[in-house]
Amino acid sequence: MVEIRLRNSRSRMVEPLTPLDPAKGVRMYLCGPTVYDRAHLGNARPSIVFDVLYRLLRHVSPENGWAPPVYVRNFTDVDDKINARAAEAGRSIGEITEETIGWYHADMDALGILRPDHEPRATDYIAEMVAMIETLVAEGHAYEAEGHVLFRVRSFEAYGRLSGRSVDDMIAGARVEVAPFKEDPMDFVLWKPSSDDLPGWASPWGRGRPGWHIECSAMSKALLGEVFDIHGGGNDLLFPHHENEIAQSCCANGTERMAQIWLHNEMLQVEGKKMSKSLGNFFTVRDLLDQGVPGEVIRFVMLGTHYSKPMDWTEKKREEAERVLTKWAALVQDVTAGDTPDAAVIELASDLNTAGAIAALHALAREGDTAGLRAGLDLLGFGDLSGFVVLKGMVASEDEARLASLAEHLAAARSGAMETKDFSPVDALKSALIAAGVEVRMSKEGVELIPGPGFDPSKLEGL
Repeated sequence: MVEIRLRNSRSRMVEPLTPLDPAKGVRMYLCGPTVYDRAHLGNARPSIVFDVLYRLLRHVSPENGWAPPVYVRNFTDVDDKINARAAEAGRSIGEITEETIGWYHADMDALGILRPDHEPRATDYIAEMVAMIETLVAEGHAYEAEGHVLFRVRSFEAYGRLSGRSVDDMIAGARVEVAPFKEDPMDFVLWKPSSDDLPGWASPWGRGRPGWHIECSAMSKALLGEVFDIHGGGNDLLFPHHENEIAQSCCANGTERMAQIWLHNEMLQVEGKKMSKSLGNFFTVRDLLDQGVPGEVIRFVMLGTHYSKPMDWTEKKREEAERVLTKWAALVQDVTAGDTPDAAVIELASDLNTAGAIAALHALAREGDTAGLRAGLDLLGFGDLSGFVVLKGMVASEDEARLASLAEHLAAARSGAMETKDFSPVDALKSALIAAGVEVRMSKEGVELIPGPGFDPSKLEGL
């Protein structure tokens, strides 16, 4: 039997994972995206963390005598940000959410992330949300005020245990929505009224829509039960979202807890600084993919840092990831996977030590155990590295010459654009190169063109 140990945010300790019901397998819920825009690099981290955990559980569950794991990751498809984006774009809310869900799937697929067993949309569980709110009102944990229904925070004595703060401390240090109809500043919205131009559903309190927090409580209960094994997300959700989920779920269900283990990953930085649009270092997953950075490279860089530590995306790490994956791709080309290496499993079972698992794969590569390396790569989510066999130094000489000529041409075009201020020719050539699977690096020193996975030399003709 493989013992899996995970860092529980509630106890602040690394604890063994024992399914509440082995016959139902490990049941886990990850708070998914609010679907109004592209997923940024930080959004990808919890999905990668839970993907590794899901893969580990699928591997060890048969040996441990557990049923297969059940993994749920939701889509929040009713939210004020979505409403605002639809109004701004002059498009329907349905169009916005459908398009964004498609983007999200494409981006996560590129990162090698498996689809969860269930991907519920909030709008499909409105009836469950209304029922849960009705129970909270009937039990005195919620109240109606001016068309809103609010959760009475002080009715739940355990509020604050997850984040380790008292209610009074939270009021002093948190940004809370001030509203005259609240009994207490910390009370939060379960249901709010909708005007005719906003999404709305019939309820005992009039036409309206749910608050954000109640959505996950209703969906997780419907798909995993009142109490399940693992709940998680980025640590920015620890308060207030997860704290509020616990309060409303425990009060509505009459349970002492919502989940056995709470798993939170730390945030992401770029070159040592917090990622933000104001600093100009804000990247979506699609931005990097379109720049020619393979999804496998993004995944590898993410896994190089323990999920409980801040992850720093740097150009040096990206280059190292590409170098390692290129080397490993050559080693495992046409190799059939052997037994999954115990060393990698042991590292992942130890609080998802992904860096340790990667170190185990380095050892297999040094030892020449290509069958074990292939199996270890599969375990970590690198199932297909065939594209990495065609990289710099592994392309035909005539293509290298063509790329060198195009680099000179792009450099000259950029120099001319600096004078004319018309960068459209530069952008057009850059886009064409990226479409051909070429990574474009532009710096003060010059232009470098690097063929990446998916490099198609035929697309260079005519450039």
